[in-house]
Amino acid sequence: MLTFETAIERVLGHEGRYVNNPADPGGETNWGFSKRSYPDLDIKNLTRDAAKKLYFRDFWLPVAAGVGDEALTFQVLDAAVNHGMGNAVRFLQRSIGVADDGHWGPYSKQVFSTKDIKDVHLLFFAERFEFWAKLRAFDEFGRGWVNRGALNLRLLAQDN
Repeated sequence: MLTFETAIERVLGHEGRYVNNPADPGGETNWGFSKRSYPDLDIKNLTRDAAKKLYFRDFWLPVAAGVGDEALTFQVLDAAVNHGMGNAVRFLQRSIGVADDGHWGPYSKQVFSTKDIKDVHLLFFAERFEFWAKLRAFDEFGRGWVNRGALNLRLLAQDN
């Protein structure tokens, strides 16, 4: 069973420690939390434990824990961290053919339960890769994003 602890260790492995790269539109970042998204957070001094608590509250509980497929749970969490919660949900919604309103509600969950999960997995990754390719920062960060996606595909195969 995929636990929050397993999922968050994977995310933290992708995100790493403090950086302040001028090419990153998120600005100052630590453990994946950016100043742009968390303007009142002391990014530079954010601890690993504090980051885990924020991930649990702001990412795991609202969406990832309720996805309905263990193998996809980590993928949605990772996408939410990397692309924002709304984008992660929209990727999933487009993967199942419902309106991409960014709200993972009862209708999305019901349609999700009728889909071939392997197809959903593949379509979800197609959404992520297309999203990355459209970003202006792809030239700067694209190699890292593609490597992240490749590792996540391997993890998806392992989790199935």
